Amino acid sequence: MEIIFLSILLVIALVGVLSSRSSRFSLKDYFLTSHTLSPWLAGISAMATNNSGYMFIGLIGFTFINGISSLWLMLGWIMGDLLITHFIYPPLLKVAHHSDNVTYASIIAEWAKNKSLIKPIAMISFIFLIIYASAQLAASGKTLMVVMGWDFVWGVLIGGIIVILYTISGGIRASIWTDSIQAIIMTASLIILLIFAVNGLGGIDTIVAKWQKIDGFLKLFPDNDSTLIYQFFSSLSWIIAGIFVISQPHIVVRFLSLKETVDLKSARHYYYFGYIIFYSLAFMAGMIARVYFNDNVLFDPELALPMMAVELLNPFMLGLIVAGIFAATMSTADSMIINCSGNIGIDLMGLKNYAKNKIKIITLIIAVSAILIALIDNANVFSVVVFSWTVLGFIFTPVIIMIALSRKITLKHFYICSLLALLIFCIKTEFNYFNDIYSGLPPFIFSLLYYQLLLKKSN
Repeated sequence: MEIIFLSILLVIALVGVLSSRSSRFSLKDYFLTSHTLSPWLAGISAMATNNSGYMFIGLIGFTFINGISSLWLMLGWIMGDLLITHFIYPPLLKVAHHSDNVTYASIIAEWAKNKSLIKPIAMISFIFLIIYASAQLAASGKTLMVVMGWDFVWGVLIGGIIVILYTISGGIRASIWTDSIQAIIMTASLIILLIFAVNGLGGIDTIVAKWQKIDGFLKLFPDNDSTLIYQFFSSLSWIIAGIFVISQPHIVVRFLSLKETVDLKSARHYYYFGYIIFYSLAFMAGMIARVYFNDNVLFDPELALPMMAVELLNPFMLGLIVAGIFAATMSTADSMIINCSGNIGIDLMGLKNYAKNKIKIITLIIAVSAILIALIDNANVFSVVVFSWTVLGFIFTPVIIMIALSRKITLKHFYICSLLALLIFCIKTEFNYFNDIYSGLPPFIFSLLYYQLLLKKSN
């Protein structure tokens, strides 16, 4: 098992390192591949980056607890993603391709025609992306702890060191190249596990019969005393989480790296095709895992998939599953680390030219910081990911929508609105107001209203 696992990780690392041979040694190449990305590679890479350890560990744990009602999270997330990117990506790509800027923050600021936005966007991105990246590495640690009996620390360190090796050498290009392999490994590992799981449990009919015996597991809406209309509305509130994809730099830069703006349509087809398949597989894995561990209420639900793999698979297949989980975590963590290095080196320090050693040192420091955070706090992966995704979403998404609507974004209103939205989010989270509604919805609506009422039309 260990040999298969380590061999696959070695292949991933080698592909990432070898990608540096295609490097053009410029900032635009390190952070945007010099706009040379093909549609299929952009789409598959974005899918792998989006479907991270959050899917393998967080979503499966969430589905394990909530049952079929967690399907709303999947539907809402994909619908929101489709909606926002259809309107925002085309003009955003035009800005990126006609600009010398190489980071998410600087491209958004240029579109807004306000360079003073660069530093605050960069700082906010950095804070929440490094937390996000640490959650991916924590997912790696949890996996090795359960499957191989290794200490949590080793899982975090192995994932972190491999990411360091290829991100330092190849930048975003290395991240994208490895994403293509990671996407295949991630998808194949889930398909294999599901086949073994269904056969091991006696087939689909047997599994459905066991689901029916679990109280509330097959209910389309969670059990509560609210009306059906409220339950439907609260379930659809996950659409806002999907809309927030436009505020996730590690995903958006894949599309900004496209060779031509006309390639966007094809890239999105690859992205959503892979996204729907992988999300569906992860959902089913969570559903089936509940059949195995229904009577065991003492373990961490986020460990359901690796524990199920241990019970079902031979050492060879188990090594593949572990590699799949690691591939998922690394495909996201590497992208975030590269984005964070751009936040620090380009947006905050103001590097104008490609200084190889400086960029590598910054990337190394950020990667080590993410590792340390994961080691210090190995909290619930689902909660950490949703928290980081949500805060970035309700701060940046309203701004981007207003820019698209030709509103003039001022630094004063950005700070005021962001702080008030964060306050609303904290109040809702702390006091559990409307607990069934996605926590990003209230601050998002507030921000849209604030900007709509107070911002002027740009000339």
